[in-house]
Amino acid sequence: MTNLTAKISGVAMLALAALPMVAIPASALAAPAVQVADLNVLTAEGSATFQARAERAARDFCRNEARLSRAADCRAAVEQELAEKFADLRLAALPQARTLAAR
Repeated sequence: MTNLTAKISGVAMLALAALPMVAIPASALAAPAVQVADLNVLTAEGSATFQARAERAARDFCRNEARLSRAADCRAAVEQELAEKFADLRLAALPQARTLAAR
């Protein structure tokens, strides 16, 4: 009987441990995304459009932060990460632009 009780107790503890993971909505785990396929990343207009989209994505991603200071820190971190990714995207686009200009 003790062995059965131990097994039931173990299963119950595993179920309780998994409960918080079930309570977290999938949207809370999603990373912010910004569409760039329609932008020319090498122009000022493309950069400005990306910046506006990044700010909107940061606001959306951090909207559930209750404290203003945490929300501001969250938005700044998201915008910084997106800016770094945009810089990488621009660097990747430069050789292609140079090749097209040389033809």
